[in-house]
Amino acid sequence: MPCLSPFLLSNAQWPSVLATVSNKTFCKLPCIHVSNWHMREHQRKSHASTFIQSSATVHGCEFDESDEKEEIKLKWMNVGPDLTEDQKKAISQLPLKMSNRCKALMKRLICFSPDADDLSLLLAAWVKVMKPRRADWLAILKEIKRMENPLLFEVMEYALLENSFEANVRDYTKLIDLYAKQNLLENAENSFQAMIKRGFPCDQVTLTVLIHMYSKAGHLDRAKEAFEEIKLLGLPLDKRAYGSMLMAYIRAEMLEHAERLMKEMEEQEFYASKEVYKALLRAYSTNGNADGAQRVFNSIQFAGIVPDSRLCALLINAYCMAGQSSKAHSVLENMRIAGLEPSDRCIALMLGAYERENNLDAALSFLIELEHNGVLIADEASQVLVGWFRRLGVVGEVQQVLREFVVEGAGSFTPYCKTK
Repeated sequence: MPCLSPFLLSNAQWPSVLATVSNKTFCKLPCIHVSNWHMREHQRKSHASTFIQSSATVHGCEFDESDEKEEIKLKWMNVGPDLTEDQKKAISQLPLKMSNRCKALMKRLICFSPDADDLSLLLAAWVKVMKPRRADWLAILKEIKRMENPLLFEVMEYALLENSFEANVRDYTKLIDLYAKQNLLENAENSFQAMIKRGFPCDQVTLTVLIHMYSKAGHLDRAKEAFEEIKLLGLPLDKRAYGSMLMAYIRAEMLEHAERLMKEMEEQEFYASKEVYKALLRAYSTNGNADGAQRVFNSIQFAGIVPDSRLCALLINAYCMAGQSSKAHSVLENMRIAGLEPSDRCIALMLGAYERENNLDAALSFLIELEHNGVLIADEASQVLVGWFRRLGVVGEVQQVLREFVVEGAGSFTPYCKTK
């Protein structure tokens, strides 16, 4: 039989959970011809030999090894009777239609003890004895995720290296996304590199997940690299990829770059989601950049999104912070024409703007206008009004002025601010 070349074996991709504990090297093995599957089995047997002596039972798997060179015999054993109430409840909630081989593993995972058990040995025994298929792996992963079991990542990483799982690029993408949602950037990047080393193609979906991950983590440069990689590979940029990159610019407070990218989207007849537009509008509003806020507001309408009272409030806030109360009032008037009732937040913003301008007459006129339109001020606007009048020391006088306004306007007004 020909001897396996150490060079070829050094290029083999081994599971990290196994390679780190193996105490044998392939160059010292007898000269035999083995398949990739046999190599994986030998690696696992070597791994198991570091944990067991002669004959032992580990987490429900019985091992019998009389000699290191002989094959380890694994016998699957069910969970014992000494279960906690939580474990019994979790087992009883397993899906009725789940196959017996899947239930067997789920019971072991529910009763798994990190201190006494070894997950890689448990999974190796399950694979050897139960002969699972991809559908079984998917059912296991789905149930682990539903139960929010902390073993999800380890089981998924093990499954990706199993032939029976028949891993594809989307499986790696899901793992990367799960790591990203937990803000485990290093783990996500390691999974991405493992995917590339195994020869899986890097597609637009995977790169978009990376963009979103780097965006949330505040790594603008890395997000840009992933975004440009999509272009370099000649892959199409979709709404989600653009949206993730836009959020990266917004979080980095590079609003002009975000606007340019948004224009690039619009030229290709792509439009960002309402949440992305709102985030950009809020950024301009917070900075008091009225022009930028108005441009984004126009883009929102151009994208076919009907502005609601919250979007209008952001535009009003931008004008109020810029000291342009007349334009802020125009936005309120446009809301009334469009059939939108101004929210309490909008009213409070207008009153705050009039207070900064020390324009009491305009504020009183605004209140009368609201009264005529049947709009009542609520808590936030009332607090702004009371605080302003109290600082002026004219709470009683304002009530008298309001009555005079009512007489002149031939209307009725009841102040909704408390004087205490």
